[in-house]
Amino acid sequence: MDPKKFIESLKGRKALAEHEVKDILDHYGFKTPARMVLAPGEELREPDFEYPLVMKVSSPKILHKTEVGGVKLHIDDYESLKKECEEMREKFPEEHILIEEMKRPGVEAIIGVIEDPTFGLSVMVGLGGIYTEIYKDVSFRVIPITRNDADEMLKDLKAHEIFEGFRGIKTDREGLIDTLLNVSKLAMDLQEYLSQMDLNPVFVRENDTVIVDAKMVLK
Repeated sequence: MDPKKFIESLKGRKALAEHEVKDILDHYGFKTPARMVLAPGEELREPDFEYPLVMKVSSPKILHKTEVGGVKLHIDDYESLKKECEEMREKFPEEHILIEEMKRPGVEAIIGVIEDPTFGLSVMVGLGGIYTEIYKDVSFRVIPITRNDADEMLKDLKAHEIFEGFRGIKTDREGLIDTLLNVSKLAMDLQEYLSQMDLNPVFVRENDTVIVDAKMVLK
C-alpha cells in the first residue's frame, strides 16, 4: 500500500474510516490488533484470531463510534459474533464493520497529530482513554521530532512517573518513544494531506505498545 496514492484516490474525502487508518499504520510498522473487515453486505466468516473480540462500525462519516452505539466489546464466541453483527448491520447497513482481537489493556496513552496555523503539524502525547479529557495532561512538539524530543515529551507530563515504573507499573517506555518517532515520520510523509490524527487509546504494556483506536482527518 502506498499511503499517498491511497489518500489521493479518495477524491476530496475529509476523513478516513478506522480500518483505512490502520492499513496506513500497518504500512509504517505500527502494532495494531489482528482484524478483519466486512464490506456492506459481505457475509460474516469465522475470524482466524482469538476471542474475545471487539466489533466497530468503520466509516469516514462516524468518527465518534461509541456515541452512536457503534462499538461492541467482549464478544466471546461465534454465536455472539453473529448476533452482534446482525444488530450492527441493522443500525449501519451502508458501512463497513471492523472486527478485531480484543487486546489485554495496559497504561492508556493518547498520541496525536494536530495542525497549527503558524507552526504546521505537531505530535502530541498524553494520558489516554477517559483521562485525556479529565486531566488534559499532554505535551507537544513540532515535527520532525528526535528521540530526545520524544523523551522530553514524556518527562513533560505530570503523570510521567506512570511510564517510569511508578509503584511497580510496567510499561514499554522505549516502545512508546519509538511510536512517537514513527508518528512523526508518518506526519512528515503525509503532511500535505494530514490535518489531524488521533490514536486513542494506545495500550502501553510491559513489552509492547499497541494502537487500539485510530482516527485521521484530511486537509
